[in-house]
Formats: sequence, structure tokens, C-alpha cells
Amino acid sequence: MHYVTFDFLGQHRHGTALHQYLRLRKRFFVDDLGWDIPHNDDVEMDQYDNPCAHYALVIRGSTVVGGARLMPTTASWGRHRYMLRDIFRGEIDIPPGVVSEEIATDEVWEITRLVVSDGLGTHAERSDCLSLVLWAAVDLVRQHGGQELISLSPVPLERTLRQLGFPVRRVGEPYRESDGRRYAMLRMPALAPAHMIAAE
Repeated sequence: MHYVTFDFLGQHRHGTALHQYLRLRKRFFVDDLGWDIPHNDDVEMDQYDNPCAHYALVIRGSTVVGGARLMPTTASWGRHRYMLRDIFRGEIDIPPGVVSEEIATDEVWEITRLVVSDGLGTHAERSDCLSLVLWAAVDLVRQHGGQELISLSPVPLERTLRQLGFPVRRVGEPYRESDGRRYAMLRMPALAPAHMIAAE
């Protein structure tokens, strides 16, 4: 497995990678979790998939097996900013208390739509894929001068990422989504996992 990073307008340099990622998102967030978000029979794609968006995807062979979308917290496209800021402003039907503050700085980037394919057969493969997605995200953010990542994620992901060596912490109040899972805002410095730092 390896990762690639690119922005929305640079998707053509990576063949069908973005399309595969949007299909993976549709299968997970719509088909499996039942989220009521924009999609068709093939892909899931929302208002934040715009020219401000960047992507960190993991590829095995020629197949995308994981990925995430990233956006600087200074992003602005039409009336939309980034997801957590729009939640804070009450523009998305998620309790605003889940977001602890409004952030708008080039140093902080939001990561959303994190997904790992259920086609990866072992826990070790899925863990490796998740680590690569996060390392790709850190790499991308650091290339653009960013220093921190924020997300709205399932509460158990905090523990999982810490086990993988990522120094993530939970902030704000958790809430329960329609899929039955509890979500909360997470923050993480854009640093390599501890075991990668030790190996360098």
C-alpha cells in the first residue's frame, strides 16, 4: 500500500483515484451507516468536495482502499466554509456544542470523510491503511504550512489513533448520530506518529 495526495483540481493526475474514493465513501457512509447525505447510485459527494478540498488516499495495487478529505480552516467556497465551522454557526443539523470554538487559520486543517475499505481482510491491514491515511494527511498539511488537524469523528477513534501513535485529543461535547454512534471533535498536531519519529 502507498498513499497519494492531491487537490480537487489536480485529480486528473491520478486517474480514477478520486472516483474510487467517492464510491468507497458511498458504500460506507450511505449504504452501511445510512447517512442522509448527497449521493447517487455510484458515489457520495457533498458541498465540501470543491476546489478548496485536498485528498489523502491509500492505494493497494490499482485500488483505493482508504482515504480522507482535507481543507484549510480558511477555506471559503460560495456560502460554505468548512464543515466544523458551518456546524458552529448552526448551518448544519448537528448540535453546535460539539464544536468548541470557531477556527480560521492556515495553521489548522479539517479532515473529514475518513474511510478504510472493508475489503481489507485483516485487522493488521486495516490498521496499516488507517495509519497511512493519517500520515498522508499530516504530510499534506505540513507541505502547506499547517500545524494541526481537527475532525468530527467517532469517539472510539481517539483511542485507536493513540494506539497507532498519533497524539490526538478530544475537545467539545460528544453527540449521538442517526447511525447510533457517538461523535466528537478531535484535535491532533500535524506530527508523525511516535514510532515513526523514533525510527527516523
